[in-house]
Amino acid sequence: MSRSEAVGERADRSLWRDGNFLTLWSGQALAQLGSQVAELAIPVLAVLLLGASELEVGFLNAAGVAAFLVVGLPAGAWIDRLRKRRVMIWADAVRAVALGVVPLLWWAGLLEMWHLYAVALVVGVATVFFDVSYQSIIPSLVRPGQIAEANGKLQATYELANIGGPAVGGWLVGLVAAPFAILATVGTYVASFVALLLTRDHEEPRAADDRGPILQEIGEGLRWVFGNRLLRRIVTTTAVFNLSSTLSFTLLPIFLLRELGLTPAAMGVIFSLGAIGGFAGAVATPHIVRRIGEARAIPVSAIAFSVVACLLPLAAAFPSVAFPLLVAQGFVASFTVLLYNITQVTFRQRITPSRLLGRMNASIRFCVWGVMPIAALAAGVLGTWLGVVPTMWIGAVGQVVSAFFVVIGPFWALRELPDAAA
Repeated sequence: MSRSEAVGERADRSLWRDGNFLTLWSGQALAQLGSQVAELAIPVLAVLLLGASELEVGFLNAAGVAAFLVVGLPAGAWIDRLRKRRVMIWADAVRAVALGVVPLLWWAGLLEMWHLYAVALVVGVATVFFDVSYQSIIPSLVRPGQIAEANGKLQATYELANIGGPAVGGWLVGLVAAPFAILATVGTYVASFVALLLTRDHEEPRAADDRGPILQEIGEGLRWVFGNRLLRRIVTTTAVFNLSSTLSFTLLPIFLLRELGLTPAAMGVIFSLGAIGGFAGAVATPHIVRRIGEARAIPVSAIAFSVVACLLPLAAAFPSVAFPLLVAQGFVASFTVLLYNITQVTFRQRITPSRLLGRMNASIRFCVWGVMPIAALAAGVLGTWLGVVPTMWIGAVGQVVSAFFVVIGPFWALRELPDAAA
């Protein structure tokens, strides 16, 4: 069967019957669940077992996302020259090995904070390559009309992992201690590795004569992103939001475990209940988009997830109702962030030529995730200087400001976002 015939056959098939997509999807479902376990277990390990300070938690958070700032842009250019599925396979292998070191060091009585920094850096670099490839591979697995559906399914799975992962992580931390709970994540990365080996994509590598110097190709990706007036506003809103939210969430483990005196299990329950909103948002996005329009969903969701951010530090002023406030904040934020992300990711995948997908995603990740290590370090400094709660208020105000760039843009008048031809 020729490639065109294979694509035509997939076009007549539901994604529920597309073996390639289902294989990828199943592996990612497990990997996302494991990732959520690690995201709870590692800060609990640092705060409760190693006695990490605000500044050390800031360094740990910064180490995990520093790679997006340091190697994010060249990674996109390299990935556009490679088979994206193979990049993801190697990234999963590296993440599994790096995380597997943590319980070994703990068991030997040797684990220190600098080990966590090193593991976070290695996992962060692998995640850069994995995530950029992951967001670029969907168009080579499904037909253009199925990109939104595929993104919706992947985001729904991500939110299901957000629901179950923290609860499972909290239970595992209580049962076998945080270092060994990380082994669950190692297992899920191995499962993702195997699923990717079994996935078959239809990506055609770029011809050698279509490659230029790395700096030139990086510049081409940046020009593509910032030359589009809609993408430019979306990236600015997302970058300011991530910068501000990282100020708040870097200190969240200290806020919940020390300031409010919650247990790791209770912390996991808050994250899980809040993440139900994300799953609901993934399911509801197609209906909302049909009702209000794809373009208008961008500012509407931005207003909601930025304003509700104020509930997080507000919980400190009302400790008797802190639990429901935190759950409500997480639910609404997750719901509206998913509406925003599914809409804007589908838009940028749809309009970007395949030869630029890696660089487009890397350029955007560099801008919107590259600010996070800076914010994490700032959170550690501000938390030490001003305190945890004042730093979280600064983050909340910044999140409100972030919506400004899409709220005053042309999204209200468009209803539908342009397609590739436009």
